[in-house]
Amino acid sequence: MSVIPSEPCYWLKNACVPLSMLQVQDQSIGQSRTPEGLCLVDIQVAEGKVAQIVRANSVSIADMAVVDVQGGQVWAGFVDVHTHLDKGHIWQRTPNLEGTFDQALERVKQDSLQYWQAEDVYRRMEFGLRCSYAHGTQAIRTHIDSFGEQARISFGVFKQLQQEWANRLVLQAVSLVSLDYYLTPEGVKLADLVADVGGVLGGVAYMNPDIEAQLDQVFRLAQERDLALDFHTDETDNPESICLRKVAEAALRFQFGRQIVCGHCCSLAVQSPEDVAETLALVKQARIGVVSLPLSNLYLQDRKLGRTPRWRGVTLIQELLESGIGVTLASDNCRDPFFGFGDHDLLEVFNQGVRVAHLDGVYGESPAMVTKTAADLMGLGNVGRIGVGLAANLVWFKGRSYSELLSRPQCDRVVIRDGVAIDTTLPDYRELDGLSS
Repeated sequence: MSVIPSEPCYWLKNACVPLSMLQVQDQSIGQSRTPEGLCLVDIQVAEGKVAQIVRANSVSIADMAVVDVQGGQVWAGFVDVHTHLDKGHIWQRTPNLEGTFDQALERVKQDSLQYWQAEDVYRRMEFGLRCSYAHGTQAIRTHIDSFGEQARISFGVFKQLQQEWANRLVLQAVSLVSLDYYLTPEGVKLADLVADVGGVLGGVAYMNPDIEAQLDQVFRLAQERDLALDFHTDETDNPESICLRKVAEAALRFQFGRQIVCGHCCSLAVQSPEDVAETLALVKQARIGVVSLPLSNLYLQDRKLGRTPRWRGVTLIQELLESGIGVTLASDNCRDPFFGFGDHDLLEVFNQGVRVAHLDGVYGESPAMVTKTAADLMGLGNVGRIGVGLAANLVWFKGRSYSELLSRPQCDRVVIRDGVAIDTTLPDYRELDGLSS
């Protein structure tokens, strides 16, 4: 692939850009899109921003450097709205050989009690950030295990990394505890800590007799501190798990004004059509965004030793899209007991999401799930889009059609940040050697 010029102004010619992430005034650009929703355009980059977007070969270019993309795809930088950087890269020292959800919980708990001091958490989180950045991600939200003293340690590490990466990545942090924790004085202190770091209040919702009281307390704490909310809900194949609906009902009770995000929502896929319709109507009314985590849900859901899984584990992505609900795909866990693989690459996540949920029929909107829609759920305005006046944070892939893009790993992608191609060398796993000593 051609090298991005060092000049401050240049053109990317003959670039295929998904219409779903284009922000343009010229309506003819969208009208000429391919059946897959790709628009062939020329993009002018000047002083780190997008200066022009025109139909390919529609204007003459003189006295300026030109890179011919040759029909390859150019995307906005990725936005990863649901990760667990604090858990990442502990698989080698604490594997989950059974592969079950319950065992993952137990193994992470053991690992945290033994190892999760500031240096350990910093090295693993920073490793994950470098992987994400090299793959083309520009914004990340991470959930942080927040029981007791661990909240102070891990949020302290997060704040340090947030400062160190301020010019490269937008970082957001979400507290992660079971919702009953917020009914305790320690839970109230945690809400104050989240507010102090400008974070998002969150937790894992489980069906139990006190679920409404727990949600009311969380919403009350968030409203008092003007915090957005982010929940883990219904990460199970039990159709009786309706935490997503409970969150929506609480949001409407409180007339909650900030963004709410719910991740996983797996049990929707095993509920009756009538129950699904009622839940989706409430979710849409409450303006809740949903995050599907295809890698970890494929890995954990319906796992029983010696038995092939019977379902895919993901939520009803197509039905959520059809209902007009904001849906995204995200990385979730990476090389830890909840998912033993992964490399913080949202192209891999998108690829798996397309295959698992049959999103190839809705390519037009699906690329926004790892760019524009994810940015909107994080409250990041114009991030995740390609538009005149916006930062030239782009990812250039050799793949022209989606079949080409998703059939090879695109390891030769070019990542452009503020108009400049960055070094996409991934960190070496050997850097993590010795963490268990």
